[in-house]
Amino acid sequence: MVRPEVWLSGQDEDGQIGTKRHKSVDVVTKLRQVDVLVSQGKSVCDAIRAIGVTEVTYYRWRKEYGGLKSDQVRRMKDLEIENQRLRKAIADLTLDKLILQEAARGN
Repeated sequence: MVRPEVWLSGQDEDGQIGTKRHKSVDVVTKLRQVDVLVSQGKSVCDAIRAIGVTEVTYYRWRKEYGGLKSDQVRRMKDLEIENQRLRKAIADLTLDKLILQEAARGN
């Protein structure tokens, strides 16, 4: 059986199908909500359920975003996007260089 969030989400920005994508700032907010709920006496499992994610997702988020503030997460994501763009530019330029070298050998 297909989970509703799988068929509703389509593809995320990485092209993966079946993932419900959360914005980084929302993830940090949800992690803080869990901390607050736990400090109010709820169990970690109940707090995770209250924010609407699985335990696996929560612990993955905590590992990735644990000590970061919202502005730091935004900056990290911006840098990751820039890094991805620069890697693509390098790949394109390398391909252009190889094509030009091949054309120069032919002359």
